[in-house]
Amino acid sequence: MSYMLPHLHSGWEVDQAIQTEEDRVVVIRFGRDSDQTCMVQDEVLFGIAEKVKNFAVIYLVDIDEVPDFSSMYELYDACTTMFFYRNKHIMVDLG
Repeated sequence: MSYMLPHLHSGWEVDQAIQTEEDRVVVIRFGRDSDQTCMVQDEVLFGIAEKVKNFAVIYLVDIDEVPDFSSMYELYDACTTMFFYRNKHIMVDLG
């Protein structure tokens, strides 16, 4: 389902997505489009995208295509979802 969600293809696009969104939470899935874990996550994100469109925007970033953030955000897992609000990283407790 990764083809159904918008992709960010450069570090500049990721920065612009985070910095320019004023009213909604920016959800970014960092990972590989071909990874099985990311495929499952992408299906979940696609399933909720329409429901959360008024208060969140969802993007996908392939860490092979855009490696800039791997060390900056310490992305060691195969699939990492991060949340930003008004240009700040926010922690979300889902437990």
